[in-house]
Amino acid sequence: MNLATTPTVKSLGDCAYQAIEKHFHKTIKWEKSVKKDEDPEALHQMRVGMRRLRTAVSRFELCLNLPKSASDKNIGKIARILGNLRDLDVLKEILENNYKPHLLPKEQASLEIAFSTLAKQREVAFSQVQKILKDETYKSFKNHFQQWLEKPSYQPLAHLPIQQVLPDLLLPEVSKLLLHPGWMIGTQVVNSEVVVQSNWTPEELEKNLKNQGKILHDLRKQAKRVRYQMELFTDLYGEAFSTHISQVKSIQEILGMLQDSMVLNEWLENIFKSEINEQISGLITLLAVNRYQLWQQWQPLQQQYLKPETRQNLYLTILPSLSIDN
Repeated sequence: MNLATTPTVKSLGDCAYQAIEKHFHKTIKWEKSVKKDEDPEALHQMRVGMRRLRTAVSRFELCLNLPKSASDKNIGKIARILGNLRDLDVLKEILENNYKPHLLPKEQASLEIAFSTLAKQREVAFSQVQKILKDETYKSFKNHFQQWLEKPSYQPLAHLPIQQVLPDLLLPEVSKLLLHPGWMIGTQVVNSEVVVQSNWTPEELEKNLKNQGKILHDLRKQAKRVRYQMELFTDLYGEAFSTHISQVKSIQEILGMLQDSMVLNEWLENIFKSEINEQISGLITLLAVNRYQLWQQWQPLQQQYLKPETRQNLYLTILPSLSIDN
């Protein structure tokens, strides 16, 4: 049996409360450090906390009575402003740690133009973070969540046993992941069978990423949504479920690194414009090599998730909750 048994039956409302409480407190504990801009890790943790809290709210909202300031939309607004700052920190980390050490001194000097631009953009993004954390939007979000946690309010569905509704919660997002058009990029259909093309040249990859990169990025976002949702219920499932979470995390991470490389490339093009090949041709080449290597890592995962047995196995791992004897 894939599911872990528990001595008492938890309700949908119990799970919702535990998830919201956990991720709300994990989020706000980083607030002071983020305001002081002390550590990039604090910003990262607060942003992730917001995203996980948003997942909990959006997945459980059907059984909750939450105030408007605690809505999915409101959390998303705060998370996006934190995300804008975090994205710039990630760009800086990638440039400094992954690429700068491998460049010739001339290109390293040219790269200082990019770092200078990055610092200016970061000042603007940080001022926006400071502003939102002082804003009534954030204060209401925090106060109303605290009030709700002290005196939670539920809709009738909250009383249903969690095991009874787990497939209904999980399968819609899983279906969106498995039916996402991003899986078909770089494939051909031969005699009704999907075949992954493994012979793309670096030039062909770049052309396709330029045309279809947004679709891949959206697949990555859907993988993240599914992962966060599945992680809400790890204590109710066994090892097979955790294995699927790890695989979905790999999808998210590889496509995330591919997206980071594409965003960095575009960002550099906006800075250097027509002089980009003259100033940092070595860096642009390294970025293209990185994308090609990531694509080689991506294709086995793509191939795996296009197989019917992988999809069936994921569904069957989620569905046995129906057989739990309460």
